[in-house]
Amino acid sequence: MSAFSQIPGAVLDADVVSHFGDPTREQRALDRGTALSPLGDRTIVEVEGADRLTWLDSITSQSLLRLQPGDSTELLVLDPQGRVEHAAGVVDDGVSTWLIADAGDAPALAAWLKRMVFRARAVVTLRDDLSAVGVIAGGVAEELAVGAAITPHEVPLVWSDPWNAVQPGGHQYHLGEDHPGAEYAWRIAIVDADATAALVARVDARADATWAGALAAEALRVAAWRPRWAREVDDRSIPHETDWIRSAVHLSKGCYRGQETVAKVHNLGHPPRRLTALHLDGSDSIFPAPGDVVLAGDDEVGQITSVARHHELGPIALAILSRRAPADALVVRTADGDVAASQEIIVPAEAGATANVPRLTRLSRRPTAPDPRDA
Repeated sequence: MSAFSQIPGAVLDADVVSHFGDPTREQRALDRGTALSPLGDRTIVEVEGADRLTWLDSITSQSLLRLQPGDSTELLVLDPQGRVEHAAGVVDDGVSTWLIADAGDAPALAAWLKRMVFRARAVVTLRDDLSAVGVIAGGVAEELAVGAAITPHEVPLVWSDPWNAVQPGGHQYHLGEDHPGAEYAWRIAIVDADATAALVARVDARADATWAGALAAEALRVAAWRPRWAREVDDRSIPHETDWIRSAVHLSKGCYRGQETVAKVHNLGHPPRRLTALHLDGSDSIFPAPGDVVLAGDDEVGQITSVARHHELGPIALAILSRRAPADALVVRTADGDVAASQEIIVPAEAGATANVPRLTRLSRRPTAPDPRDA
């Protein structure tokens, strides 16, 4: 059992520290950079070898050929139809590439990568001996996390989430001027057992640092509209629906599995579903859960994927809706009753077909009939 679970006040949900007694206070501390969050729901995969970057570049959605030691990015593994199968944060140290994945996804991701090695000089290892700690950059928590991060090849293994800006080769479908992801300076440090024990002792000895549980970390993620494999991905998900083109897909890199769908939906527009942010009515004690149905009138138009109580915004959620769902107020149906919700559109229904979307070269040279939906 990790030393994180032994911290006084830790409340566990399976292997994850849910909170330390006061999720709202913890969230405020995390937001201002004075709290560290043990991420028991993340698992590390190491890819070592001379061909690791060229090989990963050829089989994933991200361009990795120029990734330098210490650089961070994000990748998706897509199936042949462009659906999301795996997702991971990426940081390289010059010798190994380290993938940070949701714990429920990491074993399958590692197994798939091992099957795909063939003759590439790359060795894939599921590193369940390592742990992850999340912080918001700019405060004492980041200083402590960086100091605790392991350095197997002289580079501290700290991943900087690329969600705070549109990455090279990516594109943002959200049309508003302000994106809450711009303020989401999320970092994840990779630590081993010794570093974990030392970090717990250092935080305990300081008056200006504390701990925050998963509830606090999730609230900041949901407020930043940041998609996650464990929540926003199902067996139909394509990256366009969650605005994941923003950080995890390079639109002009070479071929990879699923690229044809990525290009087609991006060119023609109209992904079948769209991610939206919901501001929930908090006047009652009813609180939705992931999987709860979202209604427009009497019509089911989607479902909740993530939900949180934010220290400033109140009860909020992310939901995947049908593209044709209206932009009006909605209702979330829970086991305890209905909850009213207002929308903040993340991915518009016309995503990919709007005037400011860069057009890609068609994959086929054959003439293509116009889409009657664009008329």
